[in-house]
Amino acid sequence: MTPQATELVRLLTVRGETLAVAESLTGGLVAAEITSVPGASKVFRGSVTAYATELKHELLGVDGDLLAQRGAVDPQVAGQMAAGVRKALGADWGLATTGVAGPDPQDGQPVGTVFVAVDGPLSDLPGSAGGGKVEALRLNGSRAEIRMESVRSVLAVLLERLAGEHTGNERAQDTERNGGF
Repeated sequence: MTPQATELVRLLTVRGETLAVAESLTGGLVAAEITSVPGASKVFRGSVTAYATELKHELLGVDGDLLAQRGAVDPQVAGQMAAGVRKALGADWGLATTGVAGPDPQDGQPVGTVFVAVDGPLSDLPGSAGGGKVEALRLNGSRAEIRMESVRSVLAVLLERLAGEHTGNERAQDTERNGGF
């Protein structure tokens, strides 16, 4: 259980929002990290580990032509995975990871190429961080290190989005719930 996962569960709980995860290269590590936090069941809807390319289309609604043309390691695929899991599991926020952890290149992409994505509710509020975001990563290290950095990175992207929307009222409610701290 990382401080990132703990803060993510805390923020989502305060906001009354839910999360779903679509994973490829991380193979369930993002979901495991989130569910290691006590109280995660209040906010975590579930996950889809779509390791096989065709499952990204069949289960998450990723465009089949996009997959055929670019392969699974693509920023648009990551974005569509996040939006697809959000819709499929009825969550406020969707996270997704896709990439190449190694040992061999995939879809013409070198080892260490990773895309992480967040999809969330759109908002007209000033400073709103809703909607979708994809980040491209170029990671070094072993297969395990690339996978763990992918987990850390996708959690960080959502935390950044949530922190940008965390209003003063939500902070006050959270402080009150946590005994004034």
